Amino acid sequence: MLNTTTNPNNSSLSINQMGRLNFKINKKGFIETKGLIKEALPAATFKVMLENGHEVFAILAGKMRLNRIMLVPGDQVKLEMSQYDLTKARITYRF
Repeated sequence: MLNTTTNPNNSSLSINQMGRLNFKINKKGFIETKGLIKEALPAATFKVMLENGHEVFAILAGKMRLNRIMLVPGDQVKLEMSQYDLTKARITYRF
């Protein structure tokens, strides 16, 4: 069964479905969530495992490229995904 709960400000949702996925819709309309880098690919692209077990293809955001933030498999990152294509994401922060 799918259980969803919302905050009073309607900016964060929790979905219980084979694990828990916490995500937030930012002011630009992108879905923000956390993930773990599984594989580093050429040209600053990565395969990232989300908290719920799904795998997405992610690229580095512009500020991370400019500041030369290096990522390796095993790093936890914050992702932005479009609501129209949930298979691709942009990495915006490394924890």
